[in-house]
Amino acid sequence: MTEIVTAGGEQVHVVESGPADGVPLLLTSGLGGAWFDWTPTVERLRDEYRITVFDRPGLGLSPAASSRPTLRRDTAVMEALAERAGRPVIVLAHSMAAFPAEALARTSPERVLGMVLADPSCEPVRRPARALPLGAVLNPLAAATGAVLGATRLATVAGPFGRRQILRRTSRRGEAVPDEVVRSVYRRGTVIGTVIGEEIAYREMAADLARLRDRRPFPPLPLVVVTALGDLDTPEKQREWAEGHARLAAMTPHGRHVELQDALHMVPLDRPDVLADAVSEINRTSSETA
Repeated sequence: MTEIVTAGGEQVHVVESGPADGVPLLLTSGLGGAWFDWTPTVERLRDEYRITVFDRPGLGLSPAASSRPTLRRDTAVMEALAERAGRPVIVLAHSMAAFPAEALARTSPERVLGMVLADPSCEPVRRPARALPLGAVLNPLAAATGAVLGATRLATVAGPFGRRQILRRTSRRGEAVPDEVVRSVYRRGTVIGTVIGEEIAYREMAADLARLRDRRPFPPLPLVVVTALGDLDTPEKQREWAEGHARLAAMTPHGRHVELQDALHMVPLDRPDVLADAVSEINRTSSETA
């Protein structure tokens, strides 16, 4: 089932599947992603779990956002969708979506049963300087750029082309849905403007999460952090990335870190088997510790 719902003051596109009485899963894509990034993972899980995949405001098939990307906004959207599920959810978050996923666990632990972070964005141990809220200034320009591209039809070329170029570097599988589905999303000027806006917001969101960590502890939830190392070209970069993810897994005594030496960044597309196993592990662990 697919529909547009109100969550956290925004209109978002959600796709639901699986048995109504299954353990609820909430899936959120990386920067600029869409619901279909999770298709191979959903196919492995939908017979047992109640799955909700959503597009952040302005992405996928979600309408244009009413507010700019921030940690607070994206966490509020996730909290509302978790509440909509009716009971605590297992969160699967890819890449930059790990920021609001972690924030959700810290601010509303009663909504979260456990968490899988797929090659999540992470920052060095040193505390980042307070990021200037450039998004407040630049996001209107990003939105205007998307609007111009949409109005001139340049988005119909630029968006799908950009998606193809990114996927060639981050996935060995490629798209899991037909080309016309991909084009229906990335030819939208709104999506291009939102992708630019999320890029602008990255540093600010990372700094906001660092400050949240000082105020709110991470709850003792089951957590699996999956690291893709195949697209990092030096041992030093691989070690730094893996160490950052190991620190995330150590946020909870029930955390586990999985390294995939040959996997690329689009783990939800390329390694749904690993993510499905992680969900099963979290479901078992949460039952044992309840």
